[in-house]
Amino acid sequence: MLLKEKILPYRKQVEILDRWLKKRLDTIVPMIMDRWDQDMWIVACEEYNEDPVLASMTPCAMMTARRITILVFCRNENSVERFSLARPHIGLDDYYESIWTKATGQNWNVQSDSKYQSPEDETQMECLERLIRMKQPKSIALNVSDSFAFGDGISHRFYSQISSIAEKLNIPVVQGDKLCVSWLETRLDEELAAYHGIVEIAHEIIDEAFSSQVILPGVTTNLDVKYWMMQKVIDLGLTPWFDFEVSIKREGKQEFENEEMTILPGDFLHCDVGLKYLALCTDTQENAYVLKADETDVPAGLKEGMRIANRLQDIVMENFKEGRSGNEILRLSREQAEAEGIRPCVYTHPIGYHGHAAGPTIGLWDMQQGVPGLQGTYPLFNNTMYSLELNATIHLPEWNDDAFVFPLETDIIFANGKAVFAKERQTEFHVIR
Repeated sequence: MLLKEKILPYRKQVEILDRWLKKRLDTIVPMIMDRWDQDMWIVACEEYNEDPVLASMTPCAMMTARRITILVFCRNENSVERFSLARPHIGLDDYYESIWTKATGQNWNVQSDSKYQSPEDETQMECLERLIRMKQPKSIALNVSDSFAFGDGISHRFYSQISSIAEKLNIPVVQGDKLCVSWLETRLDEELAAYHGIVEIAHEIIDEAFSSQVILPGVTTNLDVKYWMMQKVIDLGLTPWFDFEVSIKREGKQEFENEEMTILPGDFLHCDVGLKYLALCTDTQENAYVLKADETDVPAGLKEGMRIANRLQDIVMENFKEGRSGNEILRLSREQAEAEGIRPCVYTHPIGYHGHAAGPTIGLWDMQQGVPGLQGTYPLFNNTMYSLELNATIHLPEWNDDAFVFPLETDIIFANGKAVFAKERQTEFHVIR
């Protein structure tokens, strides 16, 4: 199938994303509030200083906060009520019950018989206090975190104002960072199904870029290939979520070179590519080899490096077990790899609405003994996605190199207690003749 035929018109994308949002609010919010035993969760932010979770909790038509936007989730025995304390008619009405509707000096023409509807001349914070009084939660979760940026989105002003209300009502304020992470990391079945095709788009772009259709050795540079891929993504109407990388490693050089260089026969090419479609990110690293005139195949040492890196991928995925922390998966994977004679470096990260996303971090390249704080100790849950990023240091006899770093990265899904590839991983080199 042609790439362009896989990309839906923007209007259709909006319909899908808003349909997913409604289902996510109906199903995931109650599940995570039960998981973390929270009965009130408040997300409060202001235009141009949005909480990291806001965009994922509001429809496409809204895009940003409108002045001050407050969302409140109240758990009861059977479900979660959702309220918006914001200006009406900004896109939230089909997803939240609007209860701040009669602010001073405004004529918003909102008719409601809701028992929560605000009286005349009530400010947003007064409306929030009234709602809290009516609901009497045992605690209030606010987006504050010691470890996760995704769970630390409330400003000092709103934290102080809401904490003052809670203190007056003798209700404790608790950290809501686990709610934020669970909301952002958990995927609907529909999102998981779509992700296979989204990752396939990224793979098809790399397939074409790492071929003689794009690369003419002796003429094409690594940056030519990088920008070809970035332009391809943009021309398809998609979004690169970071500045792509195409680097070169050649015999006699110890490091990958990211500065502009002409691609030559004998070069090992490496790319790092990430795009976003239907609000979901991909992150892929693959490798290519440029044949010399007297070569008909990739050197055996590099092919062995691919095999070792693939085995390291298998090991990490085998250690994905629900409830294990990122640090546990890292430790067990490294121990198993080293027992098999592999020199591993694992820096696998969650992926989803963000490229380096919410969820357990499974190593960082400079933290191979574990990641401190909640990032390293947060547990693995089903219906989540990860970028399986790692490298293995190998012996490359053809280059007399005993410390050749062989990197790979591919996206995986963890569901039903098992990690699976979102799309087939790279097991053979892209070969350029």
